[in-house]
Amino acid sequence: MNPDRFFALTLLLESRDGATTQELASALGVSLRTITRDLNWLRDAGLPVTAHRGRLGGVTMMPGSGLDLTRLTPDERDHLSLIGLDEKQRADLNASVESQRALAKIAAPRSRRDAELLPLTDVVYIDNRPWLQNRATGTTPASLIGSVRRGRRLRIEYDSPRESRSHDLVVDPYGLFTKAGTWYLVADCARVPRLYRLERITTWKETGQPRRIRKDQTLATVATALLHQWEHDHGIQVSVTIDQTQIERAQRIFGLRLVREDHDESSTGSKVTIRFLHLEDVRALLPFGNAITVHSPTEARAYLRDLAAGLARHYAPSSTP
Repeated sequence: MNPDRFFALTLLLESRDGATTQELASALGVSLRTITRDLNWLRDAGLPVTAHRGRLGGVTMMPGSGLDLTRLTPDERDHLSLIGLDEKQRADLNASVESQRALAKIAAPRSRRDAELLPLTDVVYIDNRPWLQNRATGTTPASLIGSVRRGRRLRIEYDSPRESRSHDLVVDPYGLFTKAGTWYLVADCARVPRLYRLERITTWKETGQPRRIRKDQTLATVATALLHQWEHDHGIQVSVTIDQTQIERAQRIFGLRLVREDHDESSTGSKVTIRFLHLEDVRALLPFGNAITVHSPTEARAYLRDLAAGLARHYAPSSTP
């Protein structure tokens, strides 16, 4: 369990009379198996965590955990509700100082035995940014957070990767969302929810009008629905066979978009289905070369064949002496 999730979980348990494991897992964005393992870890660490079965039951933390939430100001509580952010992401939002002050307030007095231990922050470092990530450009979270918190409608200029020119859009923001080290603006555009990468928002300004978001929708519900759509509701399903030497690499790259067909494996390859949002996204298979064989649909095979032929022509030996 990383330090952020440890604090978030104990904070949830301290602030509720009882919560189901499903509620805790949903609040922290982890699986039931993970939350069960975390609760067992807390018990093994000596924290007074108890679980009661039945309609009125749930997981609770008895008094004596050492967390003193009464000393927190409303602003410090607000900053500590940013569950799961690493230090860089807190800095992106200009939230580091407030978060550290709040954490210092609730830290339990260390026993003589614990005083011999090095602080967790000295021996555990969390960085959930992707490998080889370029320095982000465009709009920063800290510059945009004020307008978002004021609940203003925004006019943004968005540089879409699928278009040759930027788009001028009027959006109604729900808030900011971070995933795998990338910041997004979650907003409705013409009543349709969208994720906008902050690094692709070249300019923005407030329109002077209050945002007009859909009734009964929140940042969490909209972001969850958009993620589910991205992971599961794809426009094209490609049937392929992947060499066994490359199957783990493919799983790391495509994640939930790759579905293995366990009944159809051999010593040389595995037959899988990979979901893509658009046909042109199939180009992501090119780096695998002949380690991947596309079976269907025919348009995916034709698209890859044309891409490969274009590359061959591009790198063909020059005929000039």
